[in-house]
Amino acid sequence: MVRLDGDGSLPMDVFFQRVRERFSLPEPVEELWGEYRAALPRLVVCREPVLRALEGLREAGWRVGVVTNGMADNQLGKIRHSGLAERVDGWAISGAEGVRKPDSRLFEIAAERCGVGLDGGGWVVGDDPVKDVEGGRAAGLRTVWVDRGVQAWPSGLAAPGHVVADVEGAVGVITAPA
Repeated sequence: MVRLDGDGSLPMDVFFQRVRERFSLPEPVEELWGEYRAALPRLVVCREPVLRALEGLREAGWRVGVVTNGMADNQLGKIRHSGLAERVDGWAISGAEGVRKPDSRLFEIAAERCGVGLDGGGWVVGDDPVKDVEGGRAAGLRTVWVDRGVQAWPSGLAAPGHVVADVEGAVGVITAPA
C-alpha cells in the first residue's frame, strides 16, 4: 500500500484505482475513496511527544500554525481529532483558501490567523521538499526538513536550513540558542 501511494503524492482517485485493482475489489473507486475520506479524520493520531513539543513552543512564546494542502473538511477534522487544534494558534487549509502549497500565500494566511506576519521571519517545518521547504523559503521563512530518517534530499534543490528525523528534532532546532 505504501508503494502504491507514492509516499502520499499520488492523487487519491489514482491511488484507489490501484487499490481496487490490486485487491480485486468490486466497489467503484468513488465509493472506496468516499469511505476512506469519511473515516480518515478519526484515524489520524498525533504522538504525545509532538503535542508536548508544540505546547513547549507556545510556552516559549512562539506562535504555531498549520499549513496544509487538502480538502477543508478532511484536514480540519484531522486537526481537531488529533489534538492539534488546542495546541496551535491558527491554520490555513488549501481547500478552504483556494491556494495550495508551495504558494507563499497559504503561509501568509496561516501567519495572519496566528496573529503575526511573515515579515518578522519564522520557521517552516515539513517533510515535502517542494511544498514545505521551497514554499516556506519563498515565503521568507527559515526551513527545517523532516526527512523521517528515510528520505534523501532531491538533487537540484537548494538544501534546507536544517534536516531532522522528526518534529521533536525540529523543535530543538527552533528553540536552540542562536
